[in-house]
Amino acid sequence: MDQPGDAALTSANRGGVDLDVGFARAQFPPLANGTAFLENAGGTYVPRQVIDRVTRYMTELQVQPAYGFAASAEAARLIAEGQAVAAAFLNAGTDEVLVGPSTTVNVMVLAAALRPLLAPGDEIVVTNQDHEANSTPWRRLAETGASVREWPIDPVTAELDLDVLRGLVGPRTRLVVMPHCSNIVGTFNDVGAAAAIARAAGALIAVDGVAYAPHRLPDVKALDVDFYYFSLYKTFGPHVGAAYVRRAVVARLAPQNHFFIEEAPKMLNPGGPSHEFTAALPGIADYFEALDQHHFALPVNSLRGRMERLYGLFAAHEDRLGQRLLAGLALLPAIRLIGRPTVDGQRAPTVSFTVAGRDQGEIARILWDQGIAVGQGDFYARRVVTALGLHPGGVIRVSLAHYNDEGDVDRLLAALGRAIS
Repeated sequence: MDQPGDAALTSANRGGVDLDVGFARAQFPPLANGTAFLENAGGTYVPRQVIDRVTRYMTELQVQPAYGFAASAEAARLIAEGQAVAAAFLNAGTDEVLVGPSTTVNVMVLAAALRPLLAPGDEIVVTNQDHEANSTPWRRLAETGASVREWPIDPVTAELDLDVLRGLVGPRTRLVVMPHCSNIVGTFNDVGAAAAIARAAGALIAVDGVAYAPHRLPDVKALDVDFYYFSLYKTFGPHVGAAYVRRAVVARLAPQNHFFIEEAPKMLNPGGPSHEFTAALPGIADYFEALDQHHFALPVNSLRGRMERLYGLFAAHEDRLGQRLLAGLALLPAIRLIGRPTVDGQRAPTVSFTVAGRDQGEIARILWDQGIAVGQGDFYARRVVTALGLHPGGVIRVSLAHYNDEGDVDRLLAALGRAIS
């Protein structure tokens, strides 16, 4: 099923505007190094606008923020701007979004904050499709006496079936946990429908958007979720993560910061945000503004508005690249593809596969030696890889971003063909 807002996103290249990939690539200094960088799901490159923001902060403003002297006040202003950028990614208010060290840490904090709400006999639904960051912290809540029920993937398609979720949710369900997109399978899960199922049972829903947010723009209001988190270092920023908590839920959670810090979202962000990296997040907005001005004659007055139409360009371009990749893999012998074989609007350009009869690490090393950067392993999604019978060798993963081009895909396919011939 379509995600809320997908139609708007995929039609944002209205008027025949296509992404100028050369212009986009010129903003990312590492792309000049000659490597075909195809491991974006592990972390994207950052544009020069972000690099400049980090440099400026650490050169001019490396002080404790929020005092009255000029550098401190400017530091506080930039940190607040960075938090606003994180909120814009989610269509949320700045008081609903925290910027923490990583999604892994943010989920651990949220799980600890939710712990007092659980009692023996309560139930939590988790999946085996998730990155472990969205699994272990919630499963550990079984220490409260709550029962953990697993929503398993289909062993053939590797996808999550909503009918299975309906059978797992009941009157004692307090929380449903799921990914918006698996970092192995690549399918966009129907979070809106899952949220409706959880809501009908009186349960909260927590969603990992790390593998989704680089390719489609989340809208937490349209999805009607209670928790949503993603990694800004996988959406062209520095190494920090952002987490949304619905306003109505925050008041029910146990504070995780100093006892005298009661304001949301600070109460859920022990130690506070990284100053220099949060202050650099407006560099993502700077990059988006440059892209928007390059592609569109008429300006959009809001950052979210610019992001929406740019993500439309990204989606159209990535879908074309993803289909080119999938079609090429289908022509190669011994390839076992994980997930859907075509791009149908419901698949990220994150493609995992194995080569039958070969050591996956060996294949990856052959590609690495030719300057082709792919991933290999389980990518902290050990449960899904095990469920598919692919542990311990794992998979080879090719993950595209909007700054990749046809040359990157063709270079990979040619090298892979030689490696397995």
